[in-house]
Amino acid sequence: MCLPSHFSFLVSLDPCPSLLFPPSFLPLGGCWYDFHAMNKADFFAQARADLSGPLQGVTVLEATTTWAGPMCGCLLADLGADVIKVEPPHGDVSRFLPPFLPGTNPPLSFMHASVNRNKRSMVLDLRRSEGRGIFKRIAAEVDVIVENFRPGKLDRRGLGYESIKEVNPDIIYVSISGFGQFGTYAHRAGYDVLAQAYSGFLSLSGEPQGEPVKAPTFLSDDLGGLHGALAAVAAIRHRDRTGEGQHVDIGLLDAMLFQSNGNLALAAMDVELPRTGNEFVFNAPSNLFRCRDGYVMLVILVDHHWKLLAPVIERPELADHPDYATNAARIQRRAELNQMLAQWFAARTVEEAADLLEEQGLAFAPVRTYAQSANDPHVIERDMLQTTQEEGIALVHVGPPAKMSRTPLKVRTAAPSLGQHTDEILDKMGIGADTREQLREAKII
Repeated sequence: MCLPSHFSFLVSLDPCPSLLFPPSFLPLGGCWYDFHAMNKADFFAQARADLSGPLQGVTVLEATTTWAGPMCGCLLADLGADVIKVEPPHGDVSRFLPPFLPGTNPPLSFMHASVNRNKRSMVLDLRRSEGRGIFKRIAAEVDVIVENFRPGKLDRRGLGYESIKEVNPDIIYVSISGFGQFGTYAHRAGYDVLAQAYSGFLSLSGEPQGEPVKAPTFLSDDLGGLHGALAAVAAIRHRDRTGEGQHVDIGLLDAMLFQSNGNLALAAMDVELPRTGNEFVFNAPSNLFRCRDGYVMLVILVDHHWKLLAPVIERPELADHPDYATNAARIQRRAELNQMLAQWFAARTVEEAADLLEEQGLAFAPVRTYAQSANDPHVIERDMLQTTQEEGIALVHVGPPAKMSRTPLKVRTAAPSLGQHTDEILDKMGIGADTREQLREAKII
């Protein structure tokens, strides 16, 4: 079996896609397939090698922990910003959480290695007045500050937005927390899975008759970090036009609600939201089907695809049958279609089913492990796995998702060791070696 290296997935509510797309766009019996993938070398032909990325020249001061805040900083660092991660003397908690990467001694946490690449690290004890003073000196010179502590914590230490604005009036100050800087629950501790629970996400996650199931990734943290980075870039654009900085408030709960595909608004209008497992309320058939040696996810979103599928599953008479030819009709026969397709898939291996579906250009995907994805040639060609060298050990990283033809993104450096850049940063500030040694002896740096 050879899966295509490029999918062009186009969706229309029009039951007749040929009215929207000319026949020349519909090869293989009219399926929506675009074989004119761009050559990778051509895409990057005008790439610049002299820049860290499109955000080169932007400096970010990051006082964060665990994942949501560090993810915001990671995205900005991947885009080329100089991100200075401030850690307490004992190091951020992300350095100590399992699993640990094979072959590393001392053990290197996957979390630290993943979310703190492309950054610089300095140790600074913000509980001490001297440490806070150094933080403010650095803050006076940077473009963006990212923090993800409980609201009010940095304010009490004199490092909140209003205090930093006194030394840097156009600062962009990104605060990421569980429930935001204001509101009924703003004072509460917030973690990724709590935002999943509060938002309503867990109520719809899992099988219809099962219990709620959390996402297998730090979904709320990832979305909070993503929106924090996006807002920071937008705020940089605004500052460059007007000279105005601002405070950016990101709540994990807000991020989850925004990415709920409209479920919050639907629920507010009393629209029923059933738990659908691997199916969708708006189309059929689309489901996960068991083969002899694995699973395949099949998605039939348009009537034209049903016409192609019917002969594949050896039921050609159903292609134009009025009880099956339209999506509305198929939704009424969801259980029957699921049973029909379950029998067809059960008689085949994943490869056999995929070959037949692929021949017609239908939308499907075998259910794979991450280990299988890591060895997929398409994933590799897209640079989604990149390596750095750290003390003679090759560390593997997930590459940036955005491909930028002029300012390509990459994992430039591995996650730094604790305080690796403290002297470098303080020396640039004019804090000499003798003073640094005194600060080090006092365990402030």
